[in-house]
Parts: sequence; C-alpha cells; structure tokens
Amino acid sequence: MSRFRYRWAAAGDVNAFFGLMLDNVADLLLTVSMLYTVCGFPVTFALQHLVPGTAVGVLVGDLLFFALAFRLARRTGKEDVTAMPLGLDTPSTIGMVLFVLSDVYRAAQSEGLDVEAAARLAWHVGICSIFISGLFKLVCMLGSSWVRRVVPRAGLLGSLAAIALVLISFLPLVDVLHNPLVGMAALAVILTALTARIQLPFRLPGALGALLVAGGIYYWMRATGMMEVEELPFDPRDGLLPTGWWEVFRFEWIGAMGRAFHYLPIVIPFALATVVGGIDCTESAAAAGDDYDTNTVIGIEAVATLVAALCGGVIQTTPYIGHPAYKAMGGRAAYTLATALFVGGAGLLGYFSYLYLVIPRAAVFPILIFIGLEITAQSYFATVRRHYPAIALATVPALAKLVMIYVGPLLPLLERPLAELDPRQAAALQTVQMLSAGFIVTSLLWASALAALIDRRLLRGALWFAIGAGCSLFGVIHSPYPSEQMFWPLQWVPGAGWRGIDFSTLGVSAGQTPYHIAVAYLLVAGLLTLWWWLARPVPLQGDSDAQTRS
Repeated sequence: MSRFRYRWAAAGDVNAFFGLMLDNVADLLLTVSMLYTVCGFPVTFALQHLVPGTAVGVLVGDLLFFALAFRLARRTGKEDVTAMPLGLDTPSTIGMVLFVLSDVYRAAQSEGLDVEAAARLAWHVGICSIFISGLFKLVCMLGSSWVRRVVPRAGLLGSLAAIALVLISFLPLVDVLHNPLVGMAALAVILTALTARIQLPFRLPGALGALLVAGGIYYWMRATGMMEVEELPFDPRDGLLPTGWWEVFRFEWIGAMGRAFHYLPIVIPFALATVVGGIDCTESAAAAGDDYDTNTVIGIEAVATLVAALCGGVIQTTPYIGHPAYKAMGGRAAYTLATALFVGGAGLLGYFSYLYLVIPRAAVFPILIFIGLEITAQSYFATVRRHYPAIALATVPALAKLVMIYVGPLLPLLERPLAELDPRQAAALQTVQMLSAGFIVTSLLWASALAALIDRRLLRGALWFAIGAGCSLFGVIHSPYPSEQMFWPLQWVPGAGWRGIDFSTLGVSAGQTPYHIAVAYLLVAGLLTLWWWLARPVPLQGDSDAQTRS
C-alpha cells in the first residue's frame, strides 16, 4: 500500500498567492496612508514601528494555516485540500485608524506631547487594543464549534455573502472604474480566465495575466502623458530595514493598558465580527469540501492576533472569506506559505512600500471582485434551496454599511450634528447608520431567523429575535454611535441613581432608541411564540433540495 502524499502545491497557487498577497499589502498601505491623511500621523514612525509587527501577525497566521492544511489532508486522505487564507481585517483597519489611533494621537497632541511622543502613545494604545482582541478571541474559541452546529448554514453563509457581494465586489469596482482603461482590461482577463475558466495564452495564471495586461496599459498611459502620476505621501526608502519596532520588546506599551480600556466598546465589536466571520469562513470551506475544525481556526486567528500585538502590530488578523474562490483557482497550501513569507518579509524588511510604486490598484482589484462573486455563488450553491430568501435578506444590512462608507465621511463636513438637520433627513441618516452598525451580526441573526421560519420552526425563530434584542440593548448591533461602539444600557448618575442613556444628542428620535429596538425584537419573539402555541405548525424536515458539490 503506497503512502499518502498531500499535493500541497499546484499551478493554481500562483493565482491564489497574488489574490491573498495583494489584499494584505493593500491593507498595510491603507493603514499608513489613512493615518497620514486623517490626522497627520508621521509616516516614517508608522513604517518603522506599526507595520513590522502587523505583518508578523500575517506571517504567523498563514504559516499555521499552511500546517493545518497538511493535518486535514492526512486526516481525510484528500489530495486537493485548500488551506484557509488569513490576512489583515479590512474593517478593523479602518476602525482602528479612525476611532482609536487617530483619536489617541490627536488627544496626545492636545495634551502637549510632541509629534513623536504622541505617535508612540497611539502605537502603545493600538498594541494594547489588539492584545485584548486576541485574548477575547481565545475565549470565543471555546464555543465556536457549538455556534457552527447551532446556527443554520443560511445564517453563516448569508452574512458571508452579504460581505462578499456588497462590499468585496462593489468597493473594488469603484477603483476599477476610476481608471477604466486599466481596470476593465484587468477585470475582463480575471473573469474570463477564472470565472469562465478559459486558458490564457502560454498557460499564464489568470491573476498574473491580468496584472501583466493591465499593468502594461497603465505604464503605456503614463509614458504617453495620458495619466497624471499621483504623488506619494511618503518616501518608500524610509521603511527599509525598520528598527524602531524593537522597542515593543521593552514592554513599555503595557503602561497604556488603562487608556486602551476606554476604546474597548470600539475594539471588542471588531474582534467579535472577526470571530463570527471566522465561523462563517469555516462553514464556507466545509461547503467547498474542506471541513476544518472551527475551534482550531478561531484559535489560530487568536494566536496570530496576539503575536502581532506582542511584536508591535496594531491591526488584527482574521481568516479571509475567499476559501471557495482560492479553491476554484486550484490553490492548495503553497499560496498561504508564499503569502506568509512575502508579507512577513515586506513588513520586517520594509520593501512593501515600494509595491505602491509599481502595481496600479486598478490592475489588482478585479481579483477581489472575482473572489466576492465566487463566495456569493458558493453561499447559494451550498445552501438548502428553500433558504435562498434568507441569504438574500442577509445582504440588506450590508447595503446600509455600503451607504455609510460613502455618506459617513461627509457628515463632519456639515459642521452640525444630525439633530440640527431637517428632521426627515436626520431620521433617514440615523436609521441607515444604526442598521449598518454591527451589520455582520445583524445579517447572521436575520438570516438565521428567516431560515427557521421557512422551516416552520417558530420557537427557534423567536429565539433568534430574542438574541437580537439582547445584542441591540448593548450596541452589538444597531449602535447609534458613529463609531459603532457598544455601551451599557444603564448608567449611574450621581444623585439620581441608574438611568438610561440619552440618545437624543446623537439625533436618535424618541421612538427609535436602542431600547425601543430591543423591545421591538422581543415583541416579534412574543408574537412568534403565540403563533406557535395557536397553530402548532409541523416543522419541515431534511434538506433534500440542498445544492451540494460532487
């Protein structure tokens, strides 16, 4: 009997590597450029201190997922196991920059600290925040497998499809059309090679072929003067061979732990979202044929985040939702190994900043569009047909998030709070903002509830709405704050005792507070319970109409 050998490297790993690597590099660049443009954070400090540890988290996480693929292959005897992808969490990147790092940096300067001292304090608070996120994920790991068993597939994959279709596919499309000659050429190559699966000449991988074709067009346009060259906000040479991050091993950042606790209502929801996303990703991988242990996946995510913090990182890592897409590309495990080494080296050696000089965004973003489309298709393909409406419903909260991504940055330009706008405009904006807050958890709850109702399990549906009531009462979902922070439903007021929060200053109408939303969820739960008691419907059994891969 021949000994089993896992074919851990294949031609498809080239496509998968470009997709995963470019996604991570884009998040690193996003962190540095946003800090500079939002609050004037010194770019050299970011390159020397924040970036290396953040890249180490990707290095460790993808190496662990590389090893995990071998273990699954040995356990199942399958030669075509695809490793779980891991990278920097894009929503956390934006949230940490806007609501934590920038806020600490501005506050420190207002307190009289100079630029470098303020930047160092922001870095220390960021480290503490990510360290706490990692500990939180370790606790969540203990119940993640149970969650996967209890939550219906429509709930897990529905929230995944919402992110994939509305955000991952749409947002890169804006950049593609911003430079249509380059972007549309790359998109055409990607969709033809990877979706239609028509082989490129010379058997070039689709992602590499798109980069070569679109990159050639881009540089031809620059050479002929058809395109203006964007000015870099930093000198890439400043990031070479960073040495400042070694300061993290003095552990002076522990002194900022008290200040970091102030930002936990912002940090914890992002950590919770990645845990839910990790469970979703595990379910998505199982639907594509690779059944990983959920606790192990979340545990690796937690360890990678903790290692990133201990090495000075400020952005948490998370399993990426593109496993079905990478499997469709023909990827195995080599792409995660290559990504780990490339991104880790980019952070530790500092060459990542040079990638901005040679790779046009419009040429690489179409790979994200493909990944989003593939995940959405897989979510439907692996779900019971009668649950399709539940997956569709899951995309609605993500639509609200999409609106706020573009409208949110414009609100400060109004120079007045929502409460002072036209009442109808203020109510509409506040409603969309509250619907977008915690949209991943909202999508999961709504899709799970509708799937239960479709199966005529009214009590189970009532339970999902009751959970929604608890989540909204603490701001896990529908938080009225622009930062989407959580809160305690009651606050102690000296001389008056425990009192509810006054949300009117945020522009929340009297009948639309988190208290009212929580009661609304409980009202629906009570209605469904009464309906079950009166009608006693017979639950639907089985999944004979499920779509499964051969």
